[in-house]
Amino acid sequence: MSSFRVRRRIEIDAGHRIMTHGSKCRNLHGHRYVVEAECEAVHLHDSGEQTDMVVDFGFLKDEMTRLIDVPCDHGFIAAAADAELLALFAPTDVEPAVWLAQVADGVAQGGAHLTSHTRMATKLYVVPFQPTAECLAKHWFDLLAQPVARRSDATARLVAMRVWETPNCMAEYAP
Repeated sequence: MSSFRVRRRIEIDAGHRIMTHGSKCRNLHGHRYVVEAECEAVHLHDSGEQTDMVVDFGFLKDEMTRLIDVPCDHGFIAAAADAELLALFAPTDVEPAVWLAQVADGVAQGGAHLTSHTRMATKLYVVPFQPTAECLAKHWFDLLAQPVARRSDATARLVAMRVWETPNCMAEYAP
């Protein structure tokens, strides 16, 4: 069956570490992530503001900015299980155990937790997985899939999310 596909990409800068990695990625480091969403439709909209479109590129940009850029750009993405790392971010105005419990509750309730209530007021995005490109691709896919379906009146569906950590290294999630 033939289909139409569109892609939208954004770029963000963020730090992370992979706590169990056996080599250099165990260290704190950052990336210029390129994040690409791919949407597909078997037919284009036949009326309205998205006439002859799969889904509006501007909408994709707005949603990717809201769901990915705002919480993660110029921040640090950390695994909820990385206690050593999170201890570095714990603010001094609250007991570390209390702060860690608040972060853990936020992750448990929302699937991720964004805070700047950190030692240096640094933006911290805590996720329930290791912040690998593979897991970030799935996480961001899961966040974006419903808004795409809603905005397109179910004409379009998100089919893939790609995350480049470097120009040479990319992970894709496509259920």
